[in-house]
Amino acid sequence: MTVSKTASSCAALSLVAAIGLTLPVAPATAALAAEDPHISEIGYTLETDFIEIAADPGTDVSGWTIGSVTRGGSVQAAENTTTVPEGTTVGESGAVAVDVAITNSVKSGSAADGSYGSSAFAIDDDGVLIGFEQIGGVTDGMGVTGKSNKHTPDAVVGEEAAPTGATASGGASIQLIDGTWTSAAPTPDALPGDSGDDGPDTPVPEDVTPIAEIQGTGDESPLQGETVKTQGVVTAAYPSGGLNGYYVQTPGTGSAEDETPGASDGIFVYSPDTVSDISIGDHLELTGKVSERYGQTQISVSGTGKTAVDEPAEAVKPVEDVFPDEAAAREALEGMLLQPSGELTVADNYNTNSYGEVVLATGDKTLPQPTDVARPGSAEAKAIEAENLSREVILDDGATVNYLENDKDTVLPYVSNDAPVRVGAQATITSPVVLGFDHQKWRFQPTTRLTGDNAEAIQPASFADTRTEAPEDIGGQVSLASFNVLNYFTTTGDQLSGCSYYDDRQGNHITVRSGCEARGAANAKSLKRQETKIVTAINKLDASVVSLMEIENSSVFGEDRDAALGTLVSRLNEAAGTTRWDFVPSPEEVPTDEDVIRTALIYQPAEVAPQNDSTILDDQAAFSNAREPLSQAFAPRDESGELEAAKTFLTISNHFKSKGSGEGPGNEDSGDGQGNSNADRVKQAKSLVEFASEQQKAADSDFVYLLGDFNSYTQEDPMQVFYEAGFKDVAAEKTDKSTYVYQSRTGSLDHVLALDVSGSDGSDAQAALPSSAFDAIIGADVWNINSVEALALEYSRFNYNAGDFYAPDQFRASDHDPVVVGLFEPADDGGSDDGASDEDNAGADGGADGGEGASAGADGGDAEAADDGGEGASAGADGGASDSDAGDDSDGGDDLPRTGVDPTLMMAIAAGLIVIGASIMLIVRRRRLGGQL
Repeated sequence: MTVSKTASSCAALSLVAAIGLTLPVAPATAALAAEDPHISEIGYTLETDFIEIAADPGTDVSGWTIGSVTRGGSVQAAENTTTVPEGTTVGESGAVAVDVAITNSVKSGSAADGSYGSSAFAIDDDGVLIGFEQIGGVTDGMGVTGKSNKHTPDAVVGEEAAPTGATASGGASIQLIDGTWTSAAPTPDALPGDSGDDGPDTPVPEDVTPIAEIQGTGDESPLQGETVKTQGVVTAAYPSGGLNGYYVQTPGTGSAEDETPGASDGIFVYSPDTVSDISIGDHLELTGKVSERYGQTQISVSGTGKTAVDEPAEAVKPVEDVFPDEAAAREALEGMLLQPSGELTVADNYNTNSYGEVVLATGDKTLPQPTDVARPGSAEAKAIEAENLSREVILDDGATVNYLENDKDTVLPYVSNDAPVRVGAQATITSPVVLGFDHQKWRFQPTTRLTGDNAEAIQPASFADTRTEAPEDIGGQVSLASFNVLNYFTTTGDQLSGCSYYDDRQGNHITVRSGCEARGAANAKSLKRQETKIVTAINKLDASVVSLMEIENSSVFGEDRDAALGTLVSRLNEAAGTTRWDFVPSPEEVPTDEDVIRTALIYQPAEVAPQNDSTILDDQAAFSNAREPLSQAFAPRDESGELEAAKTFLTISNHFKSKGSGEGPGNEDSGDGQGNSNADRVKQAKSLVEFASEQQKAADSDFVYLLGDFNSYTQEDPMQVFYEAGFKDVAAEKTDKSTYVYQSRTGSLDHVLALDVSGSDGSDAQAALPSSAFDAIIGADVWNINSVEALALEYSRFNYNAGDFYAPDQFRASDHDPVVVGLFEPADDGGSDDGASDEDNAGADGGADGGEGASAGADGGDAEAADDGGEGASAGADGGASDSDAGDDSDGGDDLPRTGVDPTLMMAIAAGLIVIGASIMLIVRRRRLGGQL
């Protein structure tokens, strides 16, 4: 097994999914070996990058350090270097390829020699730099100088890379051929310049070897390295797009009766010389060398290795069956024509934006993030991931091109606003596909290259449309929601100096890349596109209170801290056509050292009113690398607009440290699924719990809700801190939906946490209210409008591709989905007969007076009764303040039954209380959140 295969298995955890490249293996010959070890090939336009070392066969390269630096000269991240495994030697080909992520920084820069980019280096086990080659630049000109950082090896620091003067087109690499670097089809593990064709002295086999014998019954062909003659019918062909070959299958195979059990009857033919001369259905005799390329068995055929077979061939039939999860069963179908039946579900569409791939999962569910449903590192979590890997299959496009880098003028396949491909949607294979394999992934390939332009004729799958125009009807008197606004900055890049940008295919700036404090839109046009999506989404979300994350902290730019927040609210009101929204102003005291993004709260004054001032948790020891939580209490309004102070609830908006980086003890990625900075997020959770307790006392309410992006999946360590403190995860308890998709795994980083402690001290007045924040919840939904949508729809990808995918709607307004929660049963229209209004019960600071004027109430059903919008529920109560020091018998992780109220108890609340009539007219919440997701 080569180093490239071994390393790619590890690298697959951090690299994007594979592109389906198939290439010939060079013949084994010591005559091609290099005199001195050196870098002979750099593949950086491929899905899995590699750096190839040329050396004498048998050279031990164990312990060598291989990697790349950015155009600035430093190693960007740990994944950009690798240590060659023990026992690795250069094979008879004279070359060995090592998989390692190469930083994507091949751009036109300001260096004296013009275009320059990443540089590849190789260091032997003695620490000696044996090669340092720069992509691009001017040959013999000035190269990038290695700069020190924690990832850059000492041997590279201060050394100048040698510019190759060469850059690669999509699907190609740069190779040192006869002393000159040039772009060509990659030849990993074979010296550049070697075509891999059989030489004139190679004997041509006399007998035809059936494809099944070439494939064998194992993972690899038993005939690797041998030249064979075989026959087959062409089932798929790819003359363009980079695959440079076609699939053939033994005539008459594919029926229910398998005459070669355990062995496939199809195979890939790598043949750039003949692929343009054949057609699907041709009956061919092929002579070529057998090899394994990225895990797929193939035959490499030269221009003279193909002849047509005159005798007619029995037609190939697609295998019609449920696509199996077992590796051996899939191996027996490799290269064959399939018409998969059974359920398939879209698991990811992130790489659709760049490589035209859609990740599917067998069965009717997505691939769960293991730590979202099981404790990190547990046997259960490992079993979930093992099952995920067995269920994955890629729906590919029959090409290896990168639409973001090399094929921007070809319309992306599988991306559409009219027929969206969304995570969680059911997929149906509508026409036969061929089963391929490369870069550790099984792939459904269309029978010829698919693009957005020929989709009507070529696309082999259809997808259920799961979009909704609004969240589910969650019921309740008021509602809460979280919404990530995807770095909403009204300070655009063109207002600042030093910004670099991500550009569209015509060179227009779209978003800020680096170099300045702004993180959002590059200019006013781009900001308008972003605003339109966010505003549409929030107005359709229609929550009473919305917690925002990733909004500009305008004080960083010398403005009022709330300037960007105020602009967003103005845009929301403009779109609504009325003064519908307002924002919670920043408190007088704010942390002295804040991030450029912040949390915020907006609300609808017609439904709720802030009580007391907002407060920011200023704990630099815990939140120096995150956004400080923002607290605000609200009182709901009844149907007449009167405040119900006894229902005052506390909201705290949050945005914890991300998983992408970390420093200090416990913050390294331990490999248990929690990523970097787990210890810091635990510290932030503990600090937040203390803060919530303080704010709970200040608000005099047990209705406490923590909202936002906790950058922690549901079963991870930081979340356990909340559960132990008595909080419940509302979406996890009341829905089966998630808020985020990452590397084809679905889970929730965004949460609404409700305090689940009894606030009753046994008094009749307090029994009229829900016993806890969790018990006050009527319904909940995760509105899947962002994470499940194709990235190409995002404002930040405007005009990146020839397809026009931007639409002024709510879909892909961000990358996180909002969670929305309905609170409190709507009150009946009988009102209160004791003469005391809610205004009487509300002091200047919005506090409750202990429950005077409470009316009869009951919660009227279980946690799943959210869809009726309150219809059929018992009368709500507007009085009775909860007691924050009541005892708690519950476990924060349990799913407790809702608490009912005894009507006879309510009749004895106070002497002289008028008995409520039997015919109570239910008041339905004045507005509904309609739709079925």
